[in-house]
Amino acid sequence: MSDVIDAAVKALNDKMEGGFDGTAMFSIEGEGNITIDADGARAGDSDAEVTLNADAETFQAILSGDMNATSAFMTGKLSVDGDMGLAMKLAAVLA
Repeated sequence: MSDVIDAAVKALNDKMEGGFDGTAMFSIEGEGNITIDADGARAGDSDAEVTLNADAETFQAILSGDMNATSAFMTGKLSVDGDMGLAMKLAAVLA
């Protein structure tokens, strides 16, 4: 497992404080996947209601607050496949 994934799982769990209402997956190019659900964030993939795809640089910028997830989506740096409403809820959690 990559250091990027390990650090992201920890940061996401710190931000979410107890899980997420839905199932989402971050697919980070060249690094791996992170699943987020009611149990929190963990490395790996599973069936998800929404999948967010980005490169490692974009993902780290969103996670650190240097980039807004909506802006990343609007500029094509983040793609979303699935439930857009759930993606918006997740973006609010990450803000």
